[in-house]
Amino acid sequence: ANSLAAVKAGAVMVQGTVNGLGERCGNANLCSIIPNLLIKLGMVSNIPDVSKLTKLSHLVGEVANIEPDPKLPFVGRSAFAHKGGVHVSAVLKDSRTYEHMDPKLVGNERRILISELAGTSSLLAKSEQLGIGSKADGKEVLERVKQLESQGFSFEAAEASLELLVRKMKGENTQPFKLEGFRLFMDVGGPSTISEASIRVVDHNGNVEHTAADGNGPVNALDRALRKALTRLYPVLSEVRLIDYKVRVIDGKDATAANVRVLIRSTDGKSSWT
Repeated sequence: ANSLAAVKAGAVMVQGTVNGLGERCGNANLCSIIPNLLIKLGMVSNIPDVSKLTKLSHLVGEVANIEPDPKLPFVGRSAFAHKGGVHVSAVLKDSRTYEHMDPKLVGNERRILISELAGTSSLLAKSEQLGIGSKADGKEVLERVKQLESQGFSFEAAEASLELLVRKMKGENTQPFKLEGFRLFMDVGGPSTISEASIRVVDHNGNVEHTAADGNGPVNALDRALRKALTRLYPVLSEVRLIDYKVRVIDGKDATAANVRVLIRSTDGKSSWT
């Protein structure tokens, strides 16, 4: 706000950084200043293409190894997100009802969030956005989403799970392999804990892979054993790696018997999914 006021008062140079990165409280965020000056105030600039702004914001975040803030104006993932059924229905009819500008102007995109607050129009819009059409019975999927969210699922934060759910309810095969079982052994008697996992998986053609692996913990051992089995069946998975892993207790009063929600974010080096 100070930068915009200064420009209006005659300032000819604004100092700032992409995403507002900086020591202590940070610096003026150029990703907010630039679209405000160019799009909102219509000022002339030597910036040729502001539609690459969102891509630039994410690139700088990757290089700095700082997760981009989803709440950033213009370039954040949530800057043009819609959740309630009424909102989504209105946006589909006329985006100006709930959006102050076309997100494509800054290289961003509209996001339709699915939760127990969503309506059928939200689900159909999300299905189209994911590229899987709107032929699925919206009401049936919506009821399933609400049922799962009452058990602790959160599709708003895990869009990849929502896509799999919709595809499964449309009758598509979303299970390229089947986990037949696994065993986990932990040796805690020595100076360090050693974990060993053996796992058995079958692909859709009936091919069986039975592998084992050590790890520095149970999750690491299971991951290495499963990865060893699946990369023989699907070599492309060698490029996939974990980038984030969050566990949240759903109902604390149950203590260690409580259900937990696990959010896993993975990448293949090009795109990422949760």
